[in-house]
Amino acid sequence: MNTAQTLDVEPTPLALLLLGRGSDPASERGVDCPGDLPAASDPGLVERARAARARLGDRLFVLGHHYQRDEVIQFADVTGDSFKLARDAAARPQAEYIVFCGVHFMAESADILTTDAQAVILPDLAAGCSMADMATAEQVAEAWDVLTDAGVADVTVPVTYMNSSADIKAFTGRHGGTVCTSSNATRALTWAFARTGDSDNGKVLFLPDQHLGRNTAVRELGMSLEDCVVYNPHKPGGGLTADQLRRARMILWRGHCSVHGRFSLDSVNEVRARIPGVNVLVHPECRHEVVAAADHVGSTEHIIKTLDAAPAGSKWAVGTELNLVRRLANRYAAEGKEIVFLDRTVCFCSTMNRIDLPHLVWALESLADGKVVNRVTVDPGTAHDARLALDRMLALP
Repeated sequence: MNTAQTLDVEPTPLALLLLGRGSDPASERGVDCPGDLPAASDPGLVERARAARARLGDRLFVLGHHYQRDEVIQFADVTGDSFKLARDAAARPQAEYIVFCGVHFMAESADILTTDAQAVILPDLAAGCSMADMATAEQVAEAWDVLTDAGVADVTVPVTYMNSSADIKAFTGRHGGTVCTSSNATRALTWAFARTGDSDNGKVLFLPDQHLGRNTAVRELGMSLEDCVVYNPHKPGGGLTADQLRRARMILWRGHCSVHGRFSLDSVNEVRARIPGVNVLVHPECRHEVVAAADHVGSTEHIIKTLDAAPAGSKWAVGTELNLVRRLANRYAAEGKEIVFLDRTVCFCSTMNRIDLPHLVWALESLADGKVVNRVTVDPGTAHDARLALDRMLALP
């Protein structure tokens, strides 16, 4: 019996999207997945994936983000962070099908950077990104109007994190801004402040992750927390006065990563008490107090390289997505490196984990049968403007 029908209520659209049902093409959470998926209990899934790959040959190129499940990552031709994978896709023009095992905004970036002859496939269109969902094109356009009314838009350069929709990248491109990753955020902000044309009053509107923006500005550019204000799109005027906007240097969008945002100062203190001599290594998407208390801070690629270079017998508590932490712990266990998840509570990226073996098998078998499914496309106008912002990032000094 349907409980919602019994109670005479309707499930909310957001709940349906979280369940991978319903439809909202404009949402980063994606839409429902058509077709019949093979059962997760099917013992032949691995062999079916291998067979479909073999049938497709060089026509197929599979990208796997670091946060993917092991059952999926084993079929990736390359692994990496979102921008590295998008560039890898662009470097393979002979591949007819790009299957992106990641989330929606990553597939969008791959579509922008690849040719029209290539199809970018997301095995489950409901694999979105909660952070990217926190900034819509309409909200950002309204925010720009607020900055204009405050008289600061002409000295403000937008910078958007790679973890944003194509629409937000396009807005950034149209307004003279750039995209950044967690690896090059310092260079991007330095470039942006120089571009404002006002060394004393120039500002950056940083989208959509407040923590990466704040941590970069304070830790790398020497700003104070008072130089940063948070724009809340759910409050009139962003919850800020015109005077606050004029005094600020960093206007941070009120967004965050649902995984990295859960780590707390208590997590750091608890792991230090539990594991004497532990090194705390966290991603800059974590809260400022967590980053300030950590021993090492860096992007996903930096985390991997740090653990690779770590001496045998060293102990590490890592604040990033659990799939990656477990994979690294297993990889370096033979070298005597102890690697644990920073928080005692298990937390996967729920949307990244929507890409599972049944969805991958369904997508690969459909392509092998000549049926293109779950293609992610960005309209030409949006792609053009987003490409401007991406190209500016590629040209950063």
